[in-house]
Amino acid sequence: MTQNSPLQLSLPVHLPDDETFQSYYPAAGNDQLIQKLQSSASGEAEQPLYLWGPGKSGRTHLLHAACARANDLERRSFYIPLGIHASISPALLEGLEQVDLVCIDDIDAIAGHPLWEEAIFDLYNRMAEHKRGSLVVSASSAPAEAGFLLPDLESRMQWGLIYQLHPMEDDEKLVALQRRAAMRGLQLPEDVGRFLLNRMARDMRTLFDVLDRLDKASMIHQRKLTIPFVKEMLRL
Repeated sequence: MTQNSPLQLSLPVHLPDDETFQSYYPAAGNDQLIQKLQSSASGEAEQPLYLWGPGKSGRTHLLHAACARANDLERRSFYIPLGIHASISPALLEGLEQVDLVCIDDIDAIAGHPLWEEAIFDLYNRMAEHKRGSLVVSASSAPAEAGFLLPDLESRMQWGLIYQLHPMEDDEKLVALQRRAAMRGLQLPEDVGRFLLNRMARDMRTLFDVLDRLDKASMIHQRKLTIPFVKEMLRL
């Protein structure tokens, strides 16, 4: 959401400043998806976009990036993480057909919840009727496998474009880590990056969190990233 949006007050979500398209390194096969997301953010997309992949595959980063791009273009965006659906109300969706970009994360989290499914179905219909805003949703599986009780909702989600996020190879993860480090003014040598890939959980969310910890430790101790320093800081 844009900073001055009153809707922001009704949803306890903060969009991180460092999750943009510039900080995202796409795995091979994801380039077209990135282009479509950028089109949705700029208002050039004509169809809803459904992207799916396993947890911590970068889905949330991409939705945050789309919102950031829309905000940079002075377009109103609204990000909804449905992983917290138990603490929010479906009424939050009312009026979103007037927003330029709506990003719904973890939409399969509400599968099996009739009130939420009806509300999402209605939002799809309203946005199709108004033809103003772009809709992007993410899930951990394809629409037919998400477990929705409402057949019409599953059908709506297959109206638009559907993309599966391809996982990164190790060399791509290393480049992504080095790119993120460089954005922070930090040098990540190849041997240190490969050490992290071999010793830590391999999803990018965990690796980025570890890199953030090492960045802070490097500044505090005024030391470069080396394998001995990483072992000391991470107690490996």
